[in-house]
Amino acid sequence: MSFSSLGLCDELLKTLQEQGYESPSPIQAKAIPVVLNHHDVMAVAQTGTGKTAAFTLPIIQLLAGGENSQAQSPRALVIVPTRELAAQVGENVQNYSRHMNIRSAAVFGGVRIEPQIFQLQNGVDLLVATPGRLIDLFNQGALNFERLDILVLDEADRMLDLGFIDDIRRIQMLLPIKRQTLMFSATFSKQIKTLAKDMLTNPVSIEVAIEKSAIDKIKQQLHPVDKGRKAELLIHLLKKHNWKQVLVFIRTKLDADRLAAQLENSGIGAASIHANRTQHARTQALDGFKSGSIQVLVATDIASRGINVHQLPCVINFNLPYIPEDYTHRIGRTGRAGTSGLAISFFSEDESKQLKAIERATGRQLKREIISGFAPIQKVSTESVNDDEYGNFEADPISDRRGRSRGRKGRSRK
Repeated sequence: MSFSSLGLCDELLKTLQEQGYESPSPIQAKAIPVVLNHHDVMAVAQTGTGKTAAFTLPIIQLLAGGENSQAQSPRALVIVPTRELAAQVGENVQNYSRHMNIRSAAVFGGVRIEPQIFQLQNGVDLLVATPGRLIDLFNQGALNFERLDILVLDEADRMLDLGFIDDIRRIQMLLPIKRQTLMFSATFSKQIKTLAKDMLTNPVSIEVAIEKSAIDKIKQQLHPVDKGRKAELLIHLLKKHNWKQVLVFIRTKLDADRLAAQLENSGIGAASIHANRTQHARTQALDGFKSGSIQVLVATDIASRGINVHQLPCVINFNLPYIPEDYTHRIGRTGRAGTSGLAISFFSEDESKQLKAIERATGRQLKREIISGFAPIQKVSTESVNDDEYGNFEADPISDRRGRSRGRKGRSRK
């Protein structure tokens, strides 16, 4: 299947060709024609499946055929849960619309509101926003929704997890009743079903599971280690393998700062990214990581939304996540666009429940490997005791204990 068969205009096809896109992903193939036909959509798709292009491309085309932008009155609104994701989606919109007369902007907290007000006064066709900053702009009279035709809720499950449900309901009351609404979520929980029922009209349901071939390209390792020696093990692996870029997931904001400082003190370029850091500091850390001046980025799950690094070689779970689906989101940052990836998880004896939940949800038993010199004193289950070399690796097959591939969605709540 080609992008041209989906009904996209010549200008968008030219842009996609320039950016090296050859064929649509499953979510793009299913969603783009439906959006172009003005249907509401309820889509279930994981991060890394190409869902941003699945809604931004057809929206750009629909907007290009409409009226010119007017001050303070966007015609399409994309609501996202985090600043980083807002910036990423906004950048994608600008890239995709380079050959079209579309004005777009991304607004979020943590930065001065005045430049954003100025952008809106100049007229914006497509606005990407976090819920809090969107409400602030509306309250200041810098924004109205009188001409809004299209609403997108991206990563709706994460917005509910972060407690944005009241903001979403408030925004909903401000919007025109007659509109096209698209909802994208990694899960289809009871809360999401309720929200969809209230906000969507006769939606077309689209569900795209993570392709087995994509997960196959990620080698997953589990290293048992005492909780107090995780930082030491991380430094050991970083110095031994000298990965150019490593994204480390950690549980709390305080621990992220402490670990980044510990890595810096060990001569490893590192930075932390989490909700308590200023937007300038977060942008600086992410830019440094993408450019290669920072080797290790230590992130919490919330702040990691929107981190998209091309050919990221390695992801490390310093702590196992409480929610199994977060494990899938984390490791999905590596092994993208047909490249191989490596996902390492540190496992201490107090994380047994999390490990069982992850293995149950992913349908695979993670291979335990003890790193020489880091055998845990606390007893944990192991299957092998060799220090694996990561230089050249083949992806492990994904299979459950019955010998067949499967996958099951976990419910995200945080």
